[in-house]
Amino acid sequence: MTEAWAQSSQPTIGTDVDFWLTLIIFSAFFLIYYVLVIRPRLSRHKERFKMIASLGKGDEIITNGGLLGKVIQMGDSFLLLELADGIEIKVEKNAVSRTVPKGTIKGL
Repeated sequence: MTEAWAQSSQPTIGTDVDFWLTLIIFSAFFLIYYVLVIRPRLSRHKERFKMIASLGKGDEIITNGGLLGKVIQMGDSFLLLELADGIEIKVEKNAVSRTVPKGTIKGL
């Protein structure tokens, strides 16, 4: 005896609607992610790049390691920092965390 398996003869309605709805939802999630995560990160990156490009001799900076010093010489990718009288170190430009107002070192 053979068994007969019944197949659904109903057409699948709404597959196009499901596709477009899924596409809209994924697009909305990407848009929200872009606005909340990617765009602010890009603007911070641009600001940091401007800050590093605008560094000059005599600027006071803080490195990523927390060192406070005055720029005394600049190269293409390195800075020579004076931490105290007679104490100089060479750091990479990308290691600069932020600049501080002039006179901060003397106030310590």
